[in-house]
Amino acid sequence: MANKLNKKDLNKLFFRLNTVRLTLNYESMQGVGFMRALAPALKKIYAEDEEALKDAMKRESVFYNSHVNGNAIILGIAAAMEEKTGPEDKDSIAALKTGLMGPLAGLGDSLVKFTWVPIIGSVGAALALNGSIIGPILMFVLYNIINIGGRYYGVVYGYEKGLDFLQNNSDNDIIKRISNMANVLGLMVVGSLIATSVKVTVPLTVTAGENVIEVQEMLDKIMPNFLGLFITFLVYRWLKKNNGNHAAATIIGIMILTIALTYFGVL
Repeated sequence: MANKLNKKDLNKLFFRLNTVRLTLNYESMQGVGFMRALAPALKKIYAEDEEALKDAMKRESVFYNSHVNGNAIILGIAAAMEEKTGPEDKDSIAALKTGLMGPLAGLGDSLVKFTWVPIIGSVGAALALNGSIIGPILMFVLYNIINIGGRYYGVVYGYEKGLDFLQNNSDNDIIKRISNMANVLGLMVVGSLIATSVKVTVPLTVTAGENVIEVQEMLDKIMPNFLGLFITFLVYRWLKKNNGNHAAATIIGIMILTIALTYFGVL
């Protein structure tokens, strides 16, 4: 079966990729921008099925956040999977995005922001301090060779490799195994974020005779960061029950409740 997407379509994905962060928000982060970048491909893939197009746009606009160069690779892979997978395998797309966005974000930050930028910045600054206008120009050119070039190559590479894999491995077990691995990796990343980012402590103490028991110390002995995990679980259950429809109100409510409990010395 001939591919529905061509080089012109991939170019559209590349140009839209550069505006992914314009729709950055605390509910879905880059989710809406990612869906918009992929929209030209989705419209072509599902040109004859409007309901499938709606489902695909909803599927691609869920929570997502990664480094922009990592976005390029994931965008290409997502386009290939949307084109070649059947209806029963569409959930694997979200699982793959979740599994890849964290590692590629860390890789992009470490290689581009913390390695390439300091190197070319030092070279450019040294030339500029010597009075040469070549310094800032050189830094701009070298940065965008990796920045812009990496984005374009990432989209094309992700699409071609994703397409090759899906065409050469018709066995659905391959996709299921990838989906399972991506789910496990995604859960590990989310679990790490909960343990390191969600901090909930209580200053309460219990006096028994001459002994003073600190509640937080007792909880840490049983299970460190237990309260953070418990609160995360409650919020997750609440959002899942309401299909994420009240995410913004939930965030505001948690902020107000946290301020109130801190004021009264509970937290």
